[in-house]
Amino acid sequence: MSAKLVLDIETVPDAEMGRGLYGLDDLDEGEVMRAMLHHYQQRTGLEFLPPIQHKVVAIGVVLRNDEGVRPLVLGEEDAKESELIMRFFRGLGHYVPDLVTWIGAAFDLPVLIFRALRHEIQAKNYWETGVNDLSRFHWRHTDLMDALSGFQGRGRPSLREACALLGLPGKNLMEGSSVMDAYLEGRIGDIRRYCLEDALNTYLVSIHFDYLRGNLTQDSLDDEYGLLIDVLKSSGEQHLTEFARKLEAEPEDRKEAAGAESAGDAGSDDDQPAADPQPGEAAREESATVH
Repeated sequence: MSAKLVLDIETVPDAEMGRGLYGLDDLDEGEVMRAMLHHYQQRTGLEFLPPIQHKVVAIGVVLRNDEGVRPLVLGEEDAKESELIMRFFRGLGHYVPDLVTWIGAAFDLPVLIFRALRHEIQAKNYWETGVNDLSRFHWRHTDLMDALSGFQGRGRPSLREACALLGLPGKNLMEGSSVMDAYLEGRIGDIRRYCLEDALNTYLVSIHFDYLRGNLTQDSLDDEYGLLIDVLKSSGEQHLTEFARKLEAEPEDRKEAAGAESAGDAGSDDDQPAADPQPGEAAREESATVH
């Protein structure tokens, strides 16, 4: 099988950049971050900064290849941002994966590119267009939010909504809107666990998307669940074993949400637009639409 790499990043405002933009040398990091958010909201009406004004504090991935499935957060808690970025692009070059994200086309990937530019990190494989390389890499990237909404901005769901639709564990550890405060409080471990939780949820949505496209049978979909559950239970990490427990506790809900292979028309004349995403995700998605 071709390798699949599911990606999620967590970010905070880049205070160093903010000091340069607004001449805030006399303020501490938290004050600069809040000033950046205030300035941008006053200028645009948006609560979420554009990708170029973010720095990365965690990168969570789920790698699925012939060797199995491997969820991990890149680097150690005290790793510098440059190391995280370098590890990500090195992984792209090594595994040559199909990349899967949730809102990654508008946010995660632009942020990673800007940070690679900032730290003078080469992302050669990302840009190469040779036949035997990561040819036209954007063709190897699936942004699930865009794909599932038909690239229609108004119909974009949140990851939380997609998880609720499929009976998945969803977000339990934190909200995206809480990441900056957690960072300023030094709770990097909490952010990393939350980041991996998002990556796991995105991975699970992705295998349902594979099933939707006919790339998995019902049996192979169940096998993917079983494989992931076994890996999480054997991890020794409490938050991962709890995630596995929730997956095991809701198999019937999941199957009902996913539907049987023989199901007929799933549409309804009463279908209504999705509810607004949660505040943190809504801000990110609104900003992504504008930018």
